[in-house]
Amino acid sequence: MKKALTLLSLALATQAGAATLTVWSHFGGPELAWLKDQAAAFQKKTGNQVNIVTVPLDQMKDKFIQAAPKGQGPDLLLTLPHDQLGALAAAGVIEPMDKYVTSKTDLDKTAVNAMTYQGKLFGIPMYAEAVAVVYNKKLVPNAPTTWADFLKVAQSNTGNGKFGYLADLSNAYMQYGVISAYGGYVFKNNGGTLNTKDVGLANAGADKASAFLNDLRYKYNLVPEGVDGGAAKSAFVDGKLAMLLTGPWDMGDIKKAGVDYGITAFPTPPGATGKWSPFVGVQGTMINAYSKNKALAAQFAKAVATGDAQVSFNKAGGRIPVSLSARTKLKADPVVVGFGKSISAGTPMPNVPAMGAVWGPWSAAIAQSVQKPNQDYDSILNKAVTEINGNIK
Repeated sequence: MKKALTLLSLALATQAGAATLTVWSHFGGPELAWLKDQAAAFQKKTGNQVNIVTVPLDQMKDKFIQAAPKGQGPDLLLTLPHDQLGALAAAGVIEPMDKYVTSKTDLDKTAVNAMTYQGKLFGIPMYAEAVAVVYNKKLVPNAPTTWADFLKVAQSNTGNGKFGYLADLSNAYMQYGVISAYGGYVFKNNGGTLNTKDVGLANAGADKASAFLNDLRYKYNLVPEGVDGGAAKSAFVDGKLAMLLTGPWDMGDIKKAGVDYGITAFPTPPGATGKWSPFVGVQGTMINAYSKNKALAAQFAKAVATGDAQVSFNKAGGRIPVSLSARTKLKADPVVVGFGKSISAGTPMPNVPAMGAVWGPWSAAIAQSVQKPNQDYDSILNKAVTEINGNIK
């Protein structure tokens, strides 16, 4: 009897010490199944339950900002894009995570920078994306590494209904790598803190970048007017395009089409002072600042970001891991290797709330710059920056 009472006491003590984590996630399909498996493994290991609630990605941030202060939000967000992080941190609803993450050596530095706001780590990165040049090996046996070689390959594959290189030239996000190479920037980065009063989208480098994008259409005759991302992808999957600027999101269709592809960086453009450095988007886990289970939430967040977990996550949905050990284990996957290099060489999209004032004027200026030859780039970009500065509050 005494033994039975002791066992009962132990069981009750275990139950009393157990907690339930609530996790909001936008995952679906195989990725949601992966997350449920991770939750089950965590429960088995720690005795703590993980309750997963599906919330659409486009609703998660606003719902969370409303719910968290009322004690109605989740303990953990899994995952949100890093460019929403600044707004969440400014609202005081997410917890700094530096004290929980004692080592960052296995995480891509670009991804860690993306999750850092005003010098503090506010999220553990899980996966990322950036654009790169995907090439058809049948038409381009060896990836060109210099601008001279790139131009030669592109022009030799252009004509008679075929194209050597296509990209959406009017898309500011897609073309940031070129702007960065020439010395343009959105906000000046001062030791990890973005100065929103210093907008570099109309400096001399940005002017040169717009001139180069215009040249791709009107001087080098590579990208016809009216080509957007959809048209470019269609040409590539149809075997009519040698080199395409795109991101991991198009790889499913490219694989389905049976194209023998390779992935490489866009070369340093002519006269550029730096290397091509595309925008990087990162998604990661964030802890509710009002949670009563912060340490446990951090434990689960770290568990799903380990190298082994990231390998299985990649197998589930094809996302590019930010765990360096996971990338090593996935070195036979050309998508992981190719876009992984692009991510590491890239620049995180600004995560400050002021970025919302940038996209409209900047996108319009980039689109206008490639509408006809030899534009007044300085005037176009200065007008955009004046509008951006007026919009920033």
